[in-house]
Amino acid sequence: MSLTITDLEQLQTEHPEWQLELIEGNIIVMGPSDYESEEIGSRLITFLNIWVMSRRLGRVTGSSAGFILPSIEDSEKRNLRAPDVSFVKADRLKKTKRDFVEMLPDLMVEVKSKSDRIKPLEEKIQLFLQLGSIVGILIDPDKLTVTVYRPNQTPTVLHNGDTLTLPELLPGWELAVSELWPPEFE
Repeated sequence: MSLTITDLEQLQTEHPEWQLELIEGNIIVMGPSDYESEEIGSRLITFLNIWVMSRRLGRVTGSSAGFILPSIEDSEKRNLRAPDVSFVKADRLKKTKRDFVEMLPDLMVEVKSKSDRIKPLEEKIQLFLQLGSIVGILIDPDKLTVTVYRPNQTPTVLHNGDTLTLPELLPGWELAVSELWPPEFE
């Protein structure tokens, strides 16, 4: 049985505490993230928002913002996915929506949680890029790396001491990779 976005919306009405994605007609219940991964995503959202909001460049969202992805074949089998962090340029989403948005984010980010495997995260990033996202990022707290994916380019792996930049989306924005990792308090 192939499920639709309407089916997903019905399940969310019945179970608002569930975080769901729709992948090729299957509803996937997403488990909660581990604390560190969520903190890293929140830190990135904060750093992006400081730059984006003051310049009115677009919208930054977290892991609960659902994107209805364009379907290549069958409109009934549309996927609804939610990256951990997303950015959409202002000229593409002039007014926020009280619903899922039928578009791709310009930037999508996945933060590897303790239970995640790398391959499905890379596949999700590649799907977004194939459909039209400009940049995908995979943050791996286990290896302390940030891998930046762009269409038709070899991924760039950044480490502590490197600086993350996104000139095609946020000219002038810079973030030291080391700033993503949660601090340790004494």
